[in-house]
Amino acid sequence: MPTETVVEGQTGPAPAAPQVSDRVAALHAEMTLEEKLAQIVGYWLDQGGEVVAPMQGEMAAGQAGSDRLGEVTRHGIGHYTRVYGTRPVEPVERARWLWDEQRRLKASTRLGIPALVHEECLTGLAAWQAATFPTPLAWGASFDPALVEEMGAVIGDSMRTLGIHQGLAPVLDVVQDPRWGRVDECIAEDPYVVGTVGTSYVRGLQGAGVHATLKHFVGYSGSRAGRNHAPVSAGPREVADTYLPPFEMAVRDGGARSVMASYNDLDGVPNHAAHEYLTEILRDEWGFDGVVVADYFGVAFLQVMHAVAADRGDAAGQALAAGLDIELPTGDAYLAPLAEAVRDGRVDEAFVDRAVLRALAQKEELGLLDLDAFTGEPPSTVDLDSPRHRAVARRLAEESVVLLSNDGTLPLSGWSEAPRRVAVVGPNAHRADALMGCYSFANHVLAHHPEHPLGFEIPTVFEALGGAFADAGVQQPTLVHARGCEVDGTDTSGFGEAVAAVRSADVGIVVVGDQAGLFGRGTVGEGNDVESLDLPGAQRQLVEALVATGTPVVMVVVSGRPYAIDWALDGDQRPAAVVQSFFPGEEGGTAISGVVAGGVVPSGRLPVSLPRSAGAQPYTYLHPILGGPSDVTSADSTPARPFGFGLSYTEFGYSELEVDASAPTHGSFTVSVRVTNTGDVAGADVVQLYGRDVVGSLPRPVVQLLAYERVELAPQESVVVAFAVPAARFAFTDRSHRRVVEPGDVQVWVGSHATATDGAGLDDLEEATGGAITNEKAVARRDIPGTATPRATLTLTGEVHAVTAVDQRIATTAVAR
Repeated sequence: MPTETVVEGQTGPAPAAPQVSDRVAALHAEMTLEEKLAQIVGYWLDQGGEVVAPMQGEMAAGQAGSDRLGEVTRHGIGHYTRVYGTRPVEPVERARWLWDEQRRLKASTRLGIPALVHEECLTGLAAWQAATFPTPLAWGASFDPALVEEMGAVIGDSMRTLGIHQGLAPVLDVVQDPRWGRVDECIAEDPYVVGTVGTSYVRGLQGAGVHATLKHFVGYSGSRAGRNHAPVSAGPREVADTYLPPFEMAVRDGGARSVMASYNDLDGVPNHAAHEYLTEILRDEWGFDGVVVADYFGVAFLQVMHAVAADRGDAAGQALAAGLDIELPTGDAYLAPLAEAVRDGRVDEAFVDRAVLRALAQKEELGLLDLDAFTGEPPSTVDLDSPRHRAVARRLAEESVVLLSNDGTLPLSGWSEAPRRVAVVGPNAHRADALMGCYSFANHVLAHHPEHPLGFEIPTVFEALGGAFADAGVQQPTLVHARGCEVDGTDTSGFGEAVAAVRSADVGIVVVGDQAGLFGRGTVGEGNDVESLDLPGAQRQLVEALVATGTPVVMVVVSGRPYAIDWALDGDQRPAAVVQSFFPGEEGGTAISGVVAGGVVPSGRLPVSLPRSAGAQPYTYLHPILGGPSDVTSADSTPARPFGFGLSYTEFGYSELEVDASAPTHGSFTVSVRVTNTGDVAGADVVQLYGRDVVGSLPRPVVQLLAYERVELAPQESVVVAFAVPAARFAFTDRSHRRVVEPGDVQVWVGSHATATDGAGLDDLEEATGGAITNEKAVARRDIPGTATPRATLTLTGEVHAVTAVDQRIATTAVAR
């Protein structure tokens, strides 16, 4: 019979041991308690004054120095934390040290187990001289999972070459509130886009032999008022329908091998101690058999931040019982405090055994238990920013640029007489740091080491624009630069120089936006939450001053969050064109310049709604009728531009929509549509298939993305895009908290964005009350460019279907030319 164990208020049977190989079982059987605990913690090398994690200084204050590795690892070690990513180190020299250190662990510790090395890799390997790719919001804007998978493979190859085993990415948090500083780490506000793009990253990284880590599990992006670590007040239905699906896709369809718990509490329960998510859903329901790791210092935070544990031993016991296997970045709770709790009977050692077996099984899977591990030589040369890296970075950056408005000024190559003088101004026009996200090595770590160069080429918009004109077949104009103002702050003393530069030019390019950083260093990033969604500092004033010159002005926003820039899109004194680029990485300056000059046709689409104001947040396009604008409220939640929106230098038309008349609730249905490039320029369209459950047993979204496909089309070319859509794309959590597909009518259509219509039917305002209520402060109706097919009705037939693991989660697509 199973024994009972008490873990500070939790009572239950001792956990069953996971199934492992004979080799792992035999190794585990030899271990002392100290050797077990050593395998489920990390050790952070090279810590200095850099703050790259919350409360890092307080939490790591007692950690021994790296010159005492022999003593620190006398019982072995589970992880080495950020060997390459804590300070600037020369990669080949560091690899030589790492191979020697792994050989020492094999030879000098009793069990001879090497360390698992993990690193950050959200925008590329976060290490000196390594390529920096676009931030995840840009992945979402590309709507190109295949390219994201290719990027993941390139990143994984670099990591594996350097002896790195696990990457702390991707972030699968679903954007809910752009005030949250970590939005730039997220992919989209739509769970399906997050899931499909994130799963592709997992496949790419793991295909290269590096384990991906899904984070942050779960609900982290729903933090109250967009404040980092704040409580999340989502109910179980919202969690199941919004926050969990991307993780389920990445586990079941992507085979992810690791999951990281999130800092927040969810409906009052801290996720580092949430058995219902870390074990019941993740393992028991989804069948996950990898390892669950703590976010940095997250176990200790159960004591110091959540105040649900009396001490570190108590915190360790709660986390282990919940199903959290590995404490990162160090053994703050899982070493001495946990050993004491086990020995005095407060924590059953069976919980330790379960975590250790999982940790050893992961090391076995990665080859760390093989006799020949690290017998070979480390790399003598390594190129972490090769032509292959740069080619992928450039393609993804180009595909992610979103054209928000254009009066015909863009592309500049289209002018009847090429511009002779171009002013390139603004705080982000000539700064490499402005192109990279919070988790880039440059903004995450190198900011603390100003004496070190970046270690790779990253042309700014100003630097890249000259070559972009050549690529577009236009004679290079004279380029002049003025900063105008800083990203943040109120200093306007530079306005005069910028205004003069634009006034003297044929066209002005003003590049505004963000500076990524951590915990108050920057305007966006971890710990950089905001109360306003206005452009930081004096940047709006700068743009308005430039527009007032009468010279055509193109506004380029390079940012980590969407800002409330409706004044620039629909105002009386708006710029001639507006371009949005979410931190596009090392080739971002080239990509943006290509779009402006005309060598690149914009094809990005908004992965998040462009907010009209901070007061309308949180907002998602996936709202029921009463979640949108209506006459029952004078507040306007309508975004300035909707999810999926993006213009091009050509036009696309949709016709010949064909939809199955019916499909079983447990099956799938097919949709086909003809897509035509009706313009005279080659371009890419993101074909977006939308749906609506007409009548549900619970309120359903007025629109939801069912599937999408990116299609490249020559001028006047036409293709038929066919979708095979699982009926489970209409699944939701019912009143008994089951994920179900209900029978009944659903509408299906193709649109260029979430609010595009063919002009038929009621809009949200009319639908909410049917005209029964008229608000005297009526929300203004706005015409947003876009096109859509008529809506087709499909009937889902049969009984209510409870969704299970065998149900498909991802639509498939075929393109017939």
